[in-house]
Amino acid sequence: MGLFEKIKQGLKKTRDNISGQIQSMLHSFTKIDEELFEELEELLVMGDVGMPTAERICGELRARVKQEGITDPARIQSMLQEIVAGMLRGGEELNLSTRPSVVLVIGVNGAGKTTTIGKLAFRLKGEGKHVILGAADTFRAAAIEQLEVWAQRAGVEMVKHTEGADPAAVVFDAVAAGKARGADVVICDTAGRLHNKKHLMDELAKINRVIDRELPGCDKEVLLVLDATTGQNAVNQAREFQQAAGITGIVLTKLDGTARGGVVLAIREHLGIPVKFIGVGEKVDDLQPFDADAFARALFERTGEE
Repeated sequence: MGLFEKIKQGLKKTRDNISGQIQSMLHSFTKIDEELFEELEELLVMGDVGMPTAERICGELRARVKQEGITDPARIQSMLQEIVAGMLRGGEELNLSTRPSVVLVIGVNGAGKTTTIGKLAFRLKGEGKHVILGAADTFRAAAIEQLEVWAQRAGVEMVKHTEGADPAAVVFDAVAAGKARGADVVICDTAGRLHNKKHLMDELAKINRVIDRELPGCDKEVLLVLDATTGQNAVNQAREFQQAAGITGIVLTKLDGTARGGVVLAIREHLGIPVKFIGVGEKVDDLQPFDADAFARALFERTGEE
């Protein structure tokens, strides 16, 4: 199955929820008027795009319709696809040019953080990169063991301490191993404890100091893993973590299991953080690099073409 087909399949529930309803609504109109825009805005909000984002999309759509003199409602769907792709485009690539580079992965329990790390390690290894994992989520019971299972599955090395150890010490050892063994990327799991934001901030600040001291000038990505099934709650989580951690990108998991994939737009619009990967299945290769054009196409492709 090709990349687009995987994304298309993974977005089926969201597409049925958003695009399917929009398509049905457009068929009920014979002209483009204010009532059409109001119904469209309502459908976008119901699809977890969020009110400000829905207003922006409809505002851009109004301007284009007026500018281009469009009168046929059937043309709205393709214009929506272009506007959404434009909103999401930019910053999707991982910046990992130094050797080693570091990826810090954060997120609340249950979002799919450990699974994401394993799948990302598998993907990077498949690109020919030497990857080392650092098990720095020493707070959650069984987190180290779960990461070890994924390290074995992905065929990469892992550095670990015991449960309850200092996360920054684990990161120090993982970075040291990365330098000594000529690794390309060190991926570090971290604890995501939003119920105590100050502790999270202090812990991440300490980890960042270790990285900056041991690998001055290295490329560093801070990826927040969010569960797409939580809808607008994912936006709130992203806002909280952004304040605590300086996120460089989002990994949105479980898109295949939800009709709430419109939250991708809300996250980009509210926080300006690019989505770097999306999870569209359970398999080890189902973590896909985010492609704004493919996402918009998969989201708004006519349901009659399924």
